[in-house]
Amino acid sequence: MDDGDETVCVTLICDERAYDVVLLDCGPRERDVVQAVRRLTGLSLWHSRVLARQAPVTVMKSWPQDDADEAVTVLRSAGARAEACEEPESGESAAPSP
Repeated sequence: MDDGDETVCVTLICDERAYDVVLLDCGPRERDVVQAVRRLTGLSLWHSRVLARQAPVTVMKSWPQDDADEAVTVLRSAGARAEACEEPESGESAAPSP
């Protein structure tokens, strides 16, 4: 390395938190919810049905808030109960401490 060469290190910091999309309940329109899960995840029909029947279950993990909110809207319009939950930061406990 020459004396004139410099190495520059750049650290990118992302302030946007990640969200999980959680399917709480399929509701009475299970078929519509399974189709919505299939569209959102790209899973096969069979895998989407298995996933939907495991509710409450995380359907999508680590998405930006806008995308997670949109996915929740799609699931709710299909008749499901769903919510977007903010992921805990690394080092945070998922469960409250006693």
